[in-house]
Amino acid sequence: MATSLKNDLVPDVDEFRLRRFVDRMIDEGEVEVVDEPVALADVAARMDGNEKAVLFRQAGPEKAELIGSMTGGRRRMAKAFGVEPGDLLTEVNRRLATPQEVVELDSGDAPVHEVILTGDDVDLTRLPVHLQHEMDGGPYISASLDYVVNPETGWTNTGARRLMLRSRTETGIDLVAPSDLKAIYEKSASKGEKLPVAFTVGAHPCDHVAAVMRLPVDELPLVAQLRGATLPVVKCVTSDIRVPADAEYVIEGYLDERGHVEPEGPYGEFLGYYGVVKRNPVFHATAITHRRDALFQTSTISGEHIGWTDTTQLNAIRAEVTVWRALQTAVREPVAVNITTSSGGSFNVRVAVRQRVPGEARNAIAAVMGSLANSKHVFVVDPDIDIFDDAQMDWALATRFQADRDLVVESGFRTLPLDPSLQGARIGAKAGFDLTLPLGDRSLEHTVPKSFVSGEKTHDSVEAALADGPLAFGAIMVAIGSRDGRDVVVELDRLRQAGRLDRVEDGLYALTGA
Repeated sequence: MATSLKNDLVPDVDEFRLRRFVDRMIDEGEVEVVDEPVALADVAARMDGNEKAVLFRQAGPEKAELIGSMTGGRRRMAKAFGVEPGDLLTEVNRRLATPQEVVELDSGDAPVHEVILTGDDVDLTRLPVHLQHEMDGGPYISASLDYVVNPETGWTNTGARRLMLRSRTETGIDLVAPSDLKAIYEKSASKGEKLPVAFTVGAHPCDHVAAVMRLPVDELPLVAQLRGATLPVVKCVTSDIRVPADAEYVIEGYLDERGHVEPEGPYGEFLGYYGVVKRNPVFHATAITHRRDALFQTSTISGEHIGWTDTTQLNAIRAEVTVWRALQTAVREPVAVNITTSSGGSFNVRVAVRQRVPGEARNAIAAVMGSLANSKHVFVVDPDIDIFDDAQMDWALATRFQADRDLVVESGFRTLPLDPSLQGARIGAKAGFDLTLPLGDRSLEHTVPKSFVSGEKTHDSVEAALADGPLAFGAIMVAIGSRDGRDVVVELDRLRQAGRLDRVEDGLYALTGA
């Protein structure tokens, strides 16, 4: 729950402003800036397949500022957390373990209340909401994060939700998939009660990561934790919901009491296929608040390059957190997790483990299958494989895997109906690929060749170096300080001609009889 604000706890209401982060990413070359006027009908095409985020300075007839695909790249996600891409999961886990404060601001101190629209001034069609895919049921507000209070616990829940424009004050809302908001809403609808809900549009990437986490906690403090800083909140003008006071926009309203009654969709889903028309609730807007210089936000969801969409990137980091927690109890030393975004951020899971005992790779496969409902293929490798490198993963699959020995196939799992390969079924199969090398003594064939590395000279001759024990050719060069190698060849040949040179295990050179 939000605490009362003390003067010495006043947070910087611009530190986690989306616009500030966008400006940083422009400087770092992560954002394409479109200065010329762009029709809303052309916005989606400019973002589809674009590895960068896109800032439209003049979108639609209103010449609105619109940022798209801000969380659509792991590098940008990592920058939002102040780390390099390979350290993103570690940093997210660190922040999840570090409590932060939530403080409530007065309305007059909240930037998102600089402009307040209520009554007849509420008009969703004046926002730069665009059609994303040609067969969508309408334009969608796609970067909206929902905030709702659970009446049973008093906790605030946040999630990521899409809103299909139906009128000036109404939208459809996708509540088909299991979620906290769906459960809270259906309890309210069963009682014939409206459910107040508010949506931020234009939020820092850390807020989006918090919104997709599925943790049984009060999620306002969760947003603060993932920011790694005090979270300023403000009470909505038409409900008692607290929302981040530094958002660009807030859309307030309620879900009506009729339940899942109106058609919503179709919509281009995150796996790169359309979802069908569904029966969903209706959201009624009662207020729109925003900053005076507000930056509207849109998200990329589908298209021909799903690996560069907001949805898959957010799915991936959420799923990586889930998998990491499961691995910590299943194996002694998990090393890294990567869930590929080109598979939707959930289907193909890569895990690196340092095996201490036989069977841990299989334990890791089982842990992933059981903990992540949407997982479909699990690849487990040794720490020498970079799981973020497709070429190394391909190499491991090619050289460390035998299907009759290393393939694990299990069926009967409840899985994601959006997967078209299921052909409408809700039960599917999962496969695990053990790409680890055998434990114990590993032969030369299991050793990855590396470039020669020099070191400190320890001996004056090849013979003296070998007197201490067998050595590889490169080790001999290091021992005598050779920067050439041909001199070593000559000395080894002299010893061979004298009958004093032998070759032992793995081709090491040794003195005869030594």
